[in-house]
Amino acid sequence: MIKKSFFLLFGFLIFSYTYGQKTEKNYQIRTIAFYNLENLFDTINDPLINDDEFTPNGTNRYTSEVYKDKLEKLARVLSEIGSDQSKNSPVIIGVCELENRNVLEDLVKTGKLKDKRWGIVHYDSKDSRGIDVALLYQEHYFKPINHKSFQLQLYDEGKRYYTRDQLMVSGYLDGELIHFIVNHWPSRKGGEVASRPSREKAAALNIEIMSEIRRNDPSAKIISMGDLNDDPINSSLKNILKTESNPKKVEEGSIYNPFEEMFKKGLNTLGYRDNINLFDQIFFTSTLVTNNKDFSSYRFFRAGIYNPSYIINREGQYKGYPMRSYSFNTYAGGYSDHFPVYIHLIRAQK
Repeated sequence: MIKKSFFLLFGFLIFSYTYGQKTEKNYQIRTIAFYNLENLFDTINDPLINDDEFTPNGTNRYTSEVYKDKLEKLARVLSEIGSDQSKNSPVIIGVCELENRNVLEDLVKTGKLKDKRWGIVHYDSKDSRGIDVALLYQEHYFKPINHKSFQLQLYDEGKRYYTRDQLMVSGYLDGELIHFIVNHWPSRKGGEVASRPSREKAAALNIEIMSEIRRNDPSAKIISMGDLNDDPINSSLKNILKTESNPKKVEEGSIYNPFEEMFKKGLNTLGYRDNINLFDQIFFTSTLVTNNKDFSSYRFFRAGIYNPSYIINREGQYKGYPMRSYSFNTYAGGYSDHFPVYIHLIRAQK
């Protein structure tokens, strides 16, 4: 069973902050989020990808009405993540399991999202299922200056096969340079052990991207997010990326993953065949961690799993799991088979 909403907050950060009220110091909070959209396809059959089941005549009976309902539901969730603290929708949203740019353009014109100006960074990947990753951003707050897609090269018995690319976007968040990586690592098809090397290679590609960024800016602030198909304690994160779970132990050049402590507490973002996992994570470089209360520039404040009651199954075999869109080729009217995750960045108002 998926446990109730939870956030991780630096215990050593004790200060007051308000919005529009007098206080010793005011702080500006921005939400960075990630959400697996669970097969956000349009209804048009694309002969170049494997999308047949997500068409009106396909096995899922994926009609225009279903598509519009799914967009409305996803837009509601995305618009609300972290808003209790930031008083705004996320300014940066990493997403995965989407078919093309068109579905993203439809999404940001839907529901509570349409009131804001959204930019989209998206590349078509060669993934066999035809799904991609992308970055959405509020144009008022974030100004991208560079973006690039990185292919993960995988082979099976000497033959190349394709998965999702990793997306890097660099830009200025409220005038401050921050770099983002969006991931959807290879699945556990064939079992966790057999498929582990593919995700370890995905983690190694993350290191390569970070190294490329640091060659030009050794003190770069880098945030990586995604559906990793691994838990925070798995080899890809602990042995390859060498992530740290304790912010007080984060050293210069290392990577902090606040979701590891959540996982150890039994918190999760998805359930499948009676297994529960925390595959959706956000981790980042030490330059976003502070132990001295210096918030003159953006620093990590807290992390959370966004799972309000309306996106949770309330009864039956899958009670407590995310309320997914499809179940046994039938539209279930849900949201996604994953819960979204987020972090808050904070800095003193200038």
